[in-house]
Amino acid sequence: MFMAGLGCVYLHFHTNKLEKVCDFCSKGGSMFDRWKRPVLIKGALGIVTWTELTFLLMFIALLCWSIYSYLHAMFAPIRQEAAAAFEINRWEVKLSSLGLTLGLVGNICLAFIFFPVTRGSSVLQLVGLTSESSIKYHMWLGHMAMTLFTLHGLCFITFWTETKQLSKMLKWDDLLVSNVAGEIALTAGLVMWATSFTCIRRKMFELFFYTHYLYIVFVVFYVFHVGFSSACTILPGFYLFAIDRFLRLLQSQQKVCLVSARVLPCRAVELNFSKSPGLKYNPTSSMFINIPSISKLQWHPFSVTSSSKLEPDRISVMIKGDGHWTNKLHQKLSSTSPRTTHLKASIEGPYGPASPDFMRHDTLVMVSGGSGITPFISIIREILSQSNTKTVKTPKLLLICAFKHCVDLTILDLILPVPESANAAPLDFSCAELRIEAFVTRDKEMKPEDESSSQIQTLWFRQNGTDSPVAAALGSNSWIWLGAIISGSFVIYLVLIGLATQYYIYPIDGNTNMRFSTPAKAALNILSICVAVVVTATVGFLWNNRRSSSQTTPVLNRAIPAPTTTSPATLLSGGDSESAEEVESQPRNAIRQATTVHLGKRPNMNRILLEVEGESVGVLASGPKKMRQRVANYCQSSIADNLHFHSISFAW
Repeated sequence: MFMAGLGCVYLHFHTNKLEKVCDFCSKGGSMFDRWKRPVLIKGALGIVTWTELTFLLMFIALLCWSIYSYLHAMFAPIRQEAAAAFEINRWEVKLSSLGLTLGLVGNICLAFIFFPVTRGSSVLQLVGLTSESSIKYHMWLGHMAMTLFTLHGLCFITFWTETKQLSKMLKWDDLLVSNVAGEIALTAGLVMWATSFTCIRRKMFELFFYTHYLYIVFVVFYVFHVGFSSACTILPGFYLFAIDRFLRLLQSQQKVCLVSARVLPCRAVELNFSKSPGLKYNPTSSMFINIPSISKLQWHPFSVTSSSKLEPDRISVMIKGDGHWTNKLHQKLSSTSPRTTHLKASIEGPYGPASPDFMRHDTLVMVSGGSGITPFISIIREILSQSNTKTVKTPKLLLICAFKHCVDLTILDLILPVPESANAAPLDFSCAELRIEAFVTRDKEMKPEDESSSQIQTLWFRQNGTDSPVAAALGSNSWIWLGAIISGSFVIYLVLIGLATQYYIYPIDGNTNMRFSTPAKAALNILSICVAVVVTATVGFLWNNRRSSSQTTPVLNRAIPAPTTTSPATLLSGGDSESAEEVESQPRNAIRQATTVHLGKRPNMNRILLEVEGESVGVLASGPKKMRQRVANYCQSSIADNLHFHSISFAW
C-alpha cells in the first residue's frame, strides 16, 4: 500500500523520466533487451519472454519451498501414539496437515492475483506494465491458486470421510475456521475457474464475464473462512483493485459526447468522441465502451486509434463487426442518415502504457492481421504528429498488414483522422518515412462489387447538453489524486476499525465471558474498507468532475463536410487515376503512394525482415495468436541482434 501511494507521487512528478529509463533498459543489444526476447512461443502459456519465464520459475520455486517448509514443520511433531489417542491414523493426520499446507500456499497466489487486473494501477505503471499485457499473469495465478485450493478442499473432505466426521462440512464456527464459508468460497472459485478455460471463454464470453463477478462472493466468504487477520495477505492487492473498480464505476455513469462516426464497407466503424484536452494517453491504449441502445449491461474493450498529440479534442476507436454486439452497432450506424440523431455512450478509460518504449527504435516494423491494425493506427498518428511538430528524429515505419478481402483495404483510410474543421491544415507526410505493404490473402483480383461499394460514410451526431467529453476519472492530475485516495481511505479505514474495536469489539472480548464472532469481525473490517473507499473516491471524483466541467467548452453542432475517401481500386492503381480522386488532399495521396497491395499472397516475414535496415529495429505484432507466434518465432530464431520483438495487446 505504501509503495502504491509513493508510486502515484513518483508518476505525477517524474513521468518524463520513465521514458529515459525505458530507453536505457531497451538499447539495442543490451543485456536488458535480450531478456525481453521470446523464449516460449507455442503452448498454453502463450508468448513468454526470458524475463517472464525467470520470474515464473522463481515464483514456482517459492511455492515449492513454502510447501516443503510448512510440511516439514507440521510433520515433525506427529507421533503414532498421539494420533492413536484421537483414534486416527498417522497418515490421516498427515493428510490433514497437507490440506492445510496447500491452503496456506494458495494464499500466496491469491496475494498477487488482483494486481494484474487493476487497470489504473500505479504499481504496474512503475514496472512498465499495463493491465492488458498483464492479464496472462492473472490467468497463471488463477490456475495455480484454484489448483491448490481444490486440492486443499479434497484433502479435508477425504480426511473427514476416513475419520467419519463429514458433519464438519456443515460447521460454521464463530471463533475458529468456518468450514461452510470455505466451501461457499471454493464453489464460487470453481465456477469462475471452469468458465475461464479458453474453449469456453471464446465461445461463451458473456458466461465467462458474468460468472467472474462471483469474485465478490469468493473474497467475502474467503475472509469469513480464514478470518480477517489471515486475509491481510491479500489486502493490498484487493484494496487497490477495489479503489480502481469503484472509480471505473463512477466514470462509467457519465454519458459522453459521440461527435462522429465513419462506417466502412468491411463491416467496421470508427467512433470519434469528444475528449477533454487535459486527458493524455499513449499509443496502444484501449478503453471500454457501453452503448445503452444496444445493450445496457455489455461493456466491450477497443483499441484507441487516435493520438492525444495529433487530436487534442478527440479520441477514437475502430470496431470490427465480428460478433453479435458489434454487428448490431454496424447495422445501427449503417441505417442512419449522415446527420443522425443523438447516440448515447459511456466510457471507461483509456488505459495504456506510461511510456511507449518501442518508440526509441530506428525502425518500426508493425505486423498486423485483420483488426490487429488498430493499435498501429494510433502509433502512426503519434509519429506523424511528432514529425510535424517537433525537430526530433522519428523512426522509419513499415506497416505489414494482412486482410482477407479487398474491401478490408478501406481500413487503411483510417490512418488519417477526421478533420476537426473544413479548413484544417493537412499533415505533412514528407517528414515521416512510411511504407505500407498490404496483403490480401483470399482475393486474387479486384471484384466489381468491391469497387462499387468501397465508399466510407461519415456520420455527424447532434450533441446533447447533458453529455460530457471523455475525461480521466480524477482529472489531469489523476496520479496525485489516486495517491491521496489510497492514503486517505486507508487512514479512514484504520480510524473506523479502531473505533469499532475500542467501543464495540473490545467490551465484549475483554469485559465478558463471550468472544466476539470471527466472521462478524471480518464483516466489520470489510464494511469499514468499503465505506472508506466509497467516501474518498466519491469526493475525489466529484471534485475533479466539477472542475473539469467549468473548464470544458461545450461541443457545438457543426456542419463539416465528409472527407474524401479512398477505395481499394485507387490503392491498387498507385494514385495515378485521373478521376475525381485527383482532388484528394495531399496526405491521402501520400498514403496511396506509400501503399503496395499484394493480391492473393501472404507476407514472407523472413524476406521482409531481412531487408529492414537500422541499428535498432522494433518488431511489433498484433492480431491473431498464430500470426503473433510466427513473428515471434522468427525473431527468436534470428541471429540478428537488432530485432526487438513486442507483442501488442489489442481489443476490437
